[in-house]
Order: sequence, then structure tokens, then C-alpha cells
Amino acid sequence: MNKSYLVALLVVLGVGAFIVFNSAFTIFQTQQAIVFQFGDPKRVIKEAGLYFKMPFIQNVSYLDKRILDLDSPAQEVIASDQKRLVVDAFARFSISDPLKFYQSVGNEQVAQSRMATVLNSAVRRVLGDSSFSALVRDSRSDLMRKITVQVNSEANKFGIQVVDVKIRRADLPQANSEAIYRRMQTERQREASELRAQGQEQSQRIKSRADREVTVIKAEATRDSEKLRGEGDAQRNNIFADAYGRDADFFIFYRSMQAYERSLAGDDTSLVLTPDSDFFRFFNGSKGRAAPE
Repeated sequence: MNKSYLVALLVVLGVGAFIVFNSAFTIFQTQQAIVFQFGDPKRVIKEAGLYFKMPFIQNVSYLDKRILDLDSPAQEVIASDQKRLVVDAFARFSISDPLKFYQSVGNEQVAQSRMATVLNSAVRRVLGDSSFSALVRDSRSDLMRKITVQVNSEANKFGIQVVDVKIRRADLPQANSEAIYRRMQTERQREASELRAQGQEQSQRIKSRADREVTVIKAEATRDSEKLRGEGDAQRNNIFADAYGRDADFFIFYRSMQAYERSLAGDDTSLVLTPDSDFFRFFNGSKGRAAPE
């Protein structure tokens, strides 16, 4: 009897443990859940903790409570100034209404696909109404806020709350970038040519000014030297005239000695003159007259 009672107790305990095991479930801090009964949602649980459900009748579907990333492939957008841009944007979102999320999209994979379409459409609409300079320089943060607002208006239908939308990269297409690079290169070459031409012009102007100054300086130096030479010749003539006036014979004798020195300076100098030539007059007498016979 006691053995049968013990077996029955163990069976009851085992069945109870099995029922409890299939009734209890845990929600973690990063999770939220929907409890279904025969496929119909009965309750939504957003807080972490230990919960219970009816075993075999109810089941639990878990959803992520964290902020999720939505990566969208890069797409080409035409700005309002007709410039083509390759835009790479991404969004961050969270599931704000688990029941609406389940009823509208079902799971995260479908939600990612639907949200990617919504994000691409919002990016095209907002950036299509903006200029290239506004996107890359002036109003990038304002444009991202506008995209976030538009994406949120669609995401709320799926029980999703978009935290923010960021533009990771906004560049010109490769062909446009190469064309702009070539245009910039041509522009820089033109500027370089202009600078070289201006440099050559300034160089020629400086050289011409320098040549003119050299010519003027040389002319002034030649004028001053001729003036000084003329003044020196005048002083020399005055000295000679004064010496001649003081002693004419000595002056004639001195000039004749200078003439002898210049004419007989070379080693191979030869003079063919008659003895009574006037050139040798001082060889015939101290006064420049012929010596008496």
C-alpha cells in the first residue's frame, strides 16, 4: 500500500513538474513577448521577469526590445539642381508596439525588407527636393531629420519607432567624379599657365627695367668719366703750358726725352734717320742745336 502511494505521488509530482515547466516562461531585459492562444494574441508583455501561461493551449513569441539597425543599399538620387548623387543611408529603430508589429509584418526579416523600401523612398523624396550643396555642406542634419520624420510616419503603421536616420555617405557617381576631376585638373592647368604668363611678363618687365637702368648708369658713368678725363686733360695742358711759360727750353728738352723713351722702348726698335735730323738735335748739343765744328 505504501509503495503504491509513493508511486502515485511520484506520478503526480512528475505531472505537476511537467505542467509547471510548460507553463512558466522568462522574459529577459532585451526581450518583449506576445502570448497566443490557438493563434490569437491574448496579451503583450514588455517587462522582464518570470511569467506563466496555459500549457499546451498558449504559446509565446519573443521580439527584440533593443534598438535595431536597418542598412539600406546605396542608391542614386537626383538632387533639385539635377546633380546625381550616390547616397548610402541607414536607420535605427525599435519595436514600439509588439502586437501591431506582429499583425502588420510578422517578423524582423519582413520588417527589415519593408522598412528598407520606406527608407529609400523617403531619402529620394527629401533629397530630390534639396540641392547638392545643401546635402554635402549646408543642411545635412536638417535633411536627416526630415527623412526621419517621413520614415516614422510610415513605420508607426508597423508598430515601429525610428530613432534616427543617418546618411553615411553622399558622393557623386564615379563617372561624374572623374569628369569633375578632369575639369578641376584643366582649371588648375589654366590657372598655372596664367600664373606662368604673369611671371614671364613680370620677369620681362624687371629685365627691361634693369637693362634701362644699366644703360642709364653706363651713360652717366661714361659722361662723368669723359668729363673727368676732359678736366684732367685740361689740367695737364695747363701744367704743360705753365711749365712751358716758365722755361721753354727745359720743356722742349723734357718732351724730347719722353719721345726718345717711347720710341726706343722696344728691344727690336730700329730708326733710320739722318744724323742732322731734328729728332736728334739734343744729341748734338745741350740746347738742341748742332755742336760747333
